[in-house]
Amino acid sequence: MEKKLKNILQDLSEKRISVKEAETLLKIYQIEEIEGRIKLDIFRELRSGIPEVVYAKNKDFDDVILVLKRSAEEKGIALATKVRREHILKLEREKEDITKNLNIQDYEFIVNHKACTIVLKRRGYKQKIHGKIGLLAAGTSDIPIAEEVKVTGGFLGCKVIHSYDVGIAGIHRLFEPLKRMIEEDVCCIVVVAGMEGTLPSVVASLVDIPVIGVPVSVGYGVGKDGKAALYSMLTSCVPGLVVVNIDNGFGAASFAALLARKVYKP
Repeated sequence: MEKKLKNILQDLSEKRISVKEAETLLKIYQIEEIEGRIKLDIFRELRSGIPEVVYAKNKDFDDVILVLKRSAEEKGIALATKVRREHILKLEREKEDITKNLNIQDYEFIVNHKACTIVLKRRGYKQKIHGKIGLLAAGTSDIPIAEEVKVTGGFLGCKVIHSYDVGIAGIHRLFEPLKRMIEEDVCCIVVVAGMEGTLPSVVASLVDIPVIGVPVSVGYGVGKDGKAALYSMLTSCVPGLVVVNIDNGFGAASFAALLARKVYKP
């Protein structure tokens, strides 16, 4: 799509097309309709820096695969998040037939069971690295959302330095991975935590870079559904901490990737 846009602008600058014709072409390419019911936002990455990603939780399996296919054909790589486990298992069972029927033999599916993500990537595609981000998970129950952050961060061109199970119940576990992240010069640290959700505040008090808190729907009693973790992060007195919605690993990774690109120096 970026190539198409450059061609349109080049034609306009060299007066091969009029302003009106350029406007028409841009409108044509901006949205692509798939099977008359799905609208793919082709220009989203050019506008916002983040390409359209398939939120798969409530979508039909066939729709998820179709959008992945078209997005990967456009960009070389595509991502679906919050994929239902039965759909992941269906893909693994039928991968060969799906690949053949959709004529995507030059592409490969990459499934992450913990993250509930599917990546469709053109074989040989190499993602450009635009910086480094840190990633911490408080407990092993938080790993699925942390993995969503990791997969999304990689999809968006970030090297993700990660460490899991470093919660405050054994705070001595935190210092070594935190030291490594500082040495790696990460631009920010995403901290994933359920239960009481205090780890992001602790991390933010120890580093001079932005910390992104991700509350997780892990807990019971007053901590049920991640609300206690969310409230804890939102009411933190530590500066430099921002918070995304409960279980929003994708949103945290997107914000981190935008930061990384701004400070990245090749």
